[in-house]
Amino acid sequence: MPTIKFWKPYRVLTQFTDDEEGRETLADYIDIPNIYAAGRLDYDSEGLMILTDDGNLNHKLTHPKHGHPRTYWAQVENIPDEEALNKIRRGGMAIKNYKTRPAQARIIEEPVLPKRNPPIRYRANIPDCWLELILTEGKKRQVRRMTAAVGHPTLRLVRAAIGTMTLDGMEQGKWLELTDAEMQALWRSIKGSL
Repeated sequence: MPTIKFWKPYRVLTQFTDDEEGRETLADYIDIPNIYAAGRLDYDSEGLMILTDDGNLNHKLTHPKHGHPRTYWAQVENIPDEEALNKIRRGGMAIKNYKTRPAQARIIEEPVLPKRNPPIRYRANIPDCWLELILTEGKKRQVRRMTAAVGHPTLRLVRAAIGTMTLDGMEQGKWLELTDAEMQALWRSIKGSL
């Protein structure tokens, strides 16, 4: 069975079944038996996912002790100053019942992405900008909670990379099988995997 990378669209569940009618799931995009998502991505977030039938790889990608990098692009309200970015960078932010690890955070140019449907609500009197955040943990809704905690709610969130895997050369809603070279690079990017 292959290990694949998938560009999850907005409002798609990161599971293959759903008890509610009308919501899209991974089954609407991927027809490979016995393959499972290595981690989750919120229903209202977009971007890169890895799916595999390799239980060891799945564990390495999801267990917090392996702490591999995940890169997110977050469109946020207003323009964060260095103080706000430094709070994210230092770590130790109290989010729900845990404290965040240090993360990388910087303002970036707007990335080239497909239009979101529905689009982000435009508000002429409230500016926005894009941040790149690189985390080594993946708590539920963590990026959104971190940006909100420093006064800059997330409007759109895209996971751009997992370890060495990126969205480069991909189309939204499509998947690609990882090549042997990509698999080797992915294993190398996971702490303690070799």
